[in-house]
Amino acid sequence: MSLRWQSEQRKWLAPLLLVGLLVLAGTLLTVILTRPARTSGSIPETLDSRMTYDILQAYPHDSEAFTQGLIYLDGFLYESTGLYGESSLRKVDLETGEVLQKIDLPGEYFAEGLTDWEGSLIQLTWKAGKGFVYGLEDFRLLDQFDYATEGWGLTHDGERLIMSDGTPTLYFRDPVSFEVLDSITVSWQGEPIQRLNELEYIRGEVYANIWQTEDIVRINPETGEVTGWIDLSGILSEEERTPQADVLNGIAYDPGNDRLFVTGKRWPWLFEIRLVPADNQN
Repeated sequence: MSLRWQSEQRKWLAPLLLVGLLVLAGTLLTVILTRPARTSGSIPETLDSRMTYDILQAYPHDSEAFTQGLIYLDGFLYESTGLYGESSLRKVDLETGEVLQKIDLPGEYFAEGLTDWEGSLIQLTWKAGKGFVYGLEDFRLLDQFDYATEGWGLTHDGERLIMSDGTPTLYFRDPVSFEVLDSITVSWQGEPIQRLNELEYIRGEVYANIWQTEDIVRINPETGEVTGWIDLSGILSEEERTPQADVLNGIAYDPGNDRLFVTGKRWPWLFEIRLVPADNQN
């Protein structure tokens, strides 16, 4: 091939290469500008009054665990399981569902809600009117306290414990003396909401599972007003709803990574979910 031919070839190849590069750059820019914004985390900044879910991940969960209380703390799940003669407190590996640490409650107690407080775990019981305080690291019993109502759900807002008893009332308790400091009545459009069960405090609101439903309500802790509903219908498939599997119960939140987890009594899975508007579900 002559030097002249090579020179002529370069002359007409160069513009073609330039055009190709410009087309490629334009295509990439179009993709970047027009693709949907990535949704990160579980809870969007703005929530509609009616939300539902997308499942982001399903983790193994002990199908013998009758879940009553659930929290996420420092990379692990802590779980309170119920039923007389089967109640326990557990530390659980999120990824595998393996129970890493466990103590059983005496047979006369039916364990309920669970929360953490300054290096301890606080656990309610259903009808015994008694709560227990354990060391976070060794589950050693540190204290116990009494209350006059039933015990259902438990969480905290960084200053006060927040407790449900199956009625529309939420109680705010001192985390040291356990005395009632205040209470609110939870309502939606003026109607009290019954059977408030498992609780989780998330971004200034109380999330509460309504027992025997697949609904979670978001509650303004200052007024008691329900600000929104989360419909989790069908999150556990019909094929997985064995006779042993009971109702939805168990809400945990990882604030550091904005991850929301839910499960149920004797469910084989713990689900990490993303909240989406109910009329926008993919």
